[in-house]
Amino acid sequence: MSEPTQEIPAEEKPTSFSVFYACMRCGTQVSQSELTRLPEIKCICGFRVFTKVRPPVVKTIKAF
Repeated sequence: MSEPTQEIPAEEKPTSFSVFYACMRCGTQVSQSELTRLPEIKCICGFRVFTKVRPPVVKTIKAF
């Protein structure tokens, strides 16, 4: 005998959040979607090094 199969609802995709990167030379902030549209990873000033902009939230972890 086969057991009745229950349909499990598919998990909803989490809402995507935009990641911002800052140029190391001039500090211009660019979103990830803007960088993927460009043929090469380059800032408007011509520099190719970016850092990820971090949120100002400090996480504190209690040590045991």
